[in-house]
Amino acid sequence: MKQTLVRGVRKILPAKSVHVLEDSYRKTRARLVRTRYGNPAKHLRVIAVTGTNGKTTTVNFLNEILKEAGYKTAMFSTATIEIAGQAKRNDLNATVASTAAMQRFFRRAKKSRADFVVMEFPSHAIHQHKLKGVPVEMVIMTNLTRDHLDYHKTMEAYAEVKSRLFAQNPKYIVLNRDDEWFDYFNKFPAQAQKITYGEHPESEAHIDRVKLFRKGTEVSVTIDHQTKLELATNLPGKFNAYNMTAAVCAAYLLGVKLDDIVEGAANLEAVPGRFERVEAGTPYDIIVDYAHTPDGLEKILAAAKAITKNCVFLVFGATGDRDKDKRPIMGEIAARQADRIFLTDEESYNEDPGAIRQMVYSGIERVRSGALKTTEIADRREAIAKALQLATKGDTVLITGMGHEVYRIVKGEKIPWNDAAVVKELLQKN
Repeated sequence: MKQTLVRGVRKILPAKSVHVLEDSYRKTRARLVRTRYGNPAKHLRVIAVTGTNGKTTTVNFLNEILKEAGYKTAMFSTATIEIAGQAKRNDLNATVASTAAMQRFFRRAKKSRADFVVMEFPSHAIHQHKLKGVPVEMVIMTNLTRDHLDYHKTMEAYAEVKSRLFAQNPKYIVLNRDDEWFDYFNKFPAQAQKITYGEHPESEAHIDRVKLFRKGTEVSVTIDHQTKLELATNLPGKFNAYNMTAAVCAAYLLGVKLDDIVEGAANLEAVPGRFERVEAGTPYDIIVDYAHTPDGLEKILAAAKAITKNCVFLVFGATGDRDKDKRPIMGEIAARQADRIFLTDEESYNEDPGAIRQMVYSGIERVRSGALKTTEIADRREAIAKALQLATKGDTVLITGMGHEVYRIVKGEKIPWNDAAVVKELLQKN
């Protein structure tokens, strides 16, 4: 009924008028739903993590640090939902649920007497007012890179939506000093304190050293030119050094003891679908990751290459009904950095899967020898099976795009799916 009404209105009214009506409706609905549930978030200390990449891992790092410090927490991330230590997989196929579902989450967090709520604030949820009225004590900005331009149209519009969190005048702000959009977000003041992190010489939390290992990362950070922290995590990759440092900065602003910060960061053993290692007794590594943006793919490939002795086999595709222009860009990145590519289907939604692959392939072809190292296999299971079959000792099979998700949407149909589970099934058959 609702969708029929919306389609009818769109046929009658100009696009600008439709946008105004939709925006007004969403604001009103958010207020009414919030009132219906008693606005539970107003009783909570909410920490919002936003940005293009790294949100999920940063949320998980900070959640572990706060728990180590003795706080009771609630966490809402793309991969996991946790309240008072009780965690479950987020199977929404979306970061944020409906407005009502989010209010129910806040109500449960309040009932559990959570000291802090740590959660992702994606741009869609901000723009659609799903979290409107939620008081935010701290905003953490990881980075801003190309994504969601099918929705926001321009990077400037994308940034503007993210900036609405900062316009709420939060008590604390944490910013990535190395991000190219740093100056845009740095213009917003914090009520109490702002801290920046990164390798930039003017970072207040300076990343002095990053040492990468096959199954982890060590990071040296100096805060305010005097407080030195030696951090370690089981999560490999330089990008995870940044995610961890962002969480460390947040905890530091909240007054968490340094020993608890170090121990809490080390407690995070894995995040579903985020550089998730599939342990299957193979002589080669198998890693599943959510990377679905050019920046995300580039960073995950760099991380994989840094810990791989021989070849990186990449199984990847692109999502349908999303920013089409990023597909050839991702193809170029894959062709430059992967040793062998298995181009396959991901989630096509309502698009033709073959057309999606062709757009990715056009980028692969732009790179010299890109086509020669690429095998196109439409069936994702077959593509994964082929990569596993060809991998040998010292190689890494990197499977990207789906991450933690438990189903795919193909031609409008939900199909049960999880990359890590499929890997295990295939290896058990052999």
